Amino acid sequence: MTKLIARPGNALSGVAAIPGDKSCSHRALILAAMAEGETVITNLNEADDVMRTLRAVEAFGATALKDGEQWRVRGAQWRSPNAPIDCGNSGTTARLLIGAVAGMVGVCATFVGDASLSARPMRRVVAPLPQMGTTIEGGDTLPITVHGARLGGIDFTNVPASAQVKSAILLASLSGSCPVRIVEPIPSRDHTEIMLGEFGCAIEDGIRLGAQRNLSACAVTISTDPSAAAFALTAAAMIPGSSVTVRGMLVNPLRTGLYEVLEEMGAVVELANEQIVSGEIVADVTIAHGRLSGVTIPAERIPAMIDEIPALAMAAAMAEGETVIHGLAELRVKESDRLGATLAGLIACGVTALADGDSLRIFGRGSARGGSVLALGDHRIAMAFLTLGLAADGPVSVDDGAMIATSFPDFVDSMRALGADIG
Repeated sequence: MTKLIARPGNALSGVAAIPGDKSCSHRALILAAMAEGETVITNLNEADDVMRTLRAVEAFGATALKDGEQWRVRGAQWRSPNAPIDCGNSGTTARLLIGAVAGMVGVCATFVGDASLSARPMRRVVAPLPQMGTTIEGGDTLPITVHGARLGGIDFTNVPASAQVKSAILLASLSGSCPVRIVEPIPSRDHTEIMLGEFGCAIEDGIRLGAQRNLSACAVTISTDPSAAAFALTAAAMIPGSSVTVRGMLVNPLRTGLYEVLEEMGAVVELANEQIVSGEIVADVTIAHGRLSGVTIPAERIPAMIDEIPALAMAAAMAEGETVIHGLAELRVKESDRLGATLAGLIACGVTALADGDSLRIFGRGSARGGSVLALGDHRIAMAFLTLGLAADGPVSVDDGAMIATSFPDFVDSMRALGADIG
C-alpha cells in the first residue's frame, strides 16, 4: 500500500501535464485493431487500464508498436486468444471487447479481471448481445466467455444512459450488415460514434449503423483527458490565488459537466484556441479561484460529469451553502461504491454530508479540517481527497494511492509541478 498525504498552503499555478483521454484511448486501440492497415495514434493514455486494452488487442491478433511519442497499431483478422483476457481493473476494456468479440464469427474469448472488476455488474452490457445472436457464458460478473457469431439486428433503447452499453452494441455490429438502431432519451458519451467516423464508418440518422462498416486505418490524436484534468482544475477553483491551464483538453459537451458547474459555483473558467482534432472539440481551459457557492444538480446532468463527481464533491465541501447532487445510482457500481466512499471521506474530513437515496447533500462551510480517508482501491477517490487536502485547514491522507496508476500514473508529479504539496 502507498499512503499519500496532501498538505495545504500553496496556491497552484501553471500548465498542468495531463494524459490523453482514457475513454478515447480505449476506443482508438480497439478500432485500430479491427481496421485494415496501420493506424498511428498520438497522445495515447498509457495508464494501466489502457495498456490492458492494448495487450488484449494484441492477443486477438493485432500488432502495436511504440514509435517515439506515437503508437502504431496494425489491424488484423481477429482470432481466439490463447488465454483469458485479463482486464485488470478496467471495466471499459471488458465491456467494449465483449461487444467487439460478439460479432466475430468463430472467435471465442474469456474475460477476467481483478477482485474489484470481478465484483462489478456486466449484465447491462451483456444482455443485448444474445438478443442479437451471440452466445455468452457466465452471469452478471466476470469471468464471462463470449462466442462470436453472425448477428441479427437490434433496436435498442439505451436507458439508463450508458456509453459502454451503446459502444458494445456498435462494435458487435461492425462485422456484419444487420440493422442497428440505438435510441437515447438522455445522451451518453459519443466518443465511439465520433471515432467510427474517423475510421470511415459514419453513424447515420441519430445512432444508426449504415451499410459502410469496413474500418480503414487513419491517424488519430487523442485529446487531453477532462476527467484526469478535473483534480488540478478543481483545486485551482478552491485555493485562493490559484490559476491552472490545461492545453488541448477535450471539451465535448457530453464531458464538460464539471466545468459548467464549477463556473456556476463561482470559479473563473476561460476557454481559448478551440478547434476540432480527430473529430472532437478541444480547447485550452484555464480555471482560477473564485468564491464558491452551493448549487443543485439534477439527475439529467450527471452523464456529462459521472467520473468527476468525487472532484465536484470536494468543491462543494469548500463552497458556502448546500450542494445537492441527484441521480448518483451508477456511482454505487464503479471501482468502489463511489457514493459511499465520497460520503465517508467527507465526514472523515469534518464536512457535513449525507446520502439521501441516490442523491448526495453536502453542507459546505468554505472549509474542511483534514483527516484520513480510505480510498477503497479507487483511483478517483484517492485523487479527489488529495485535492481536498490542498485546500483544507489540515492535511488529508489516503491509505493507498497505488491504484491512481490505473488512469493517471504521473498524478503526483503533475500536481507538484503546479505547486502542490503531495507525498
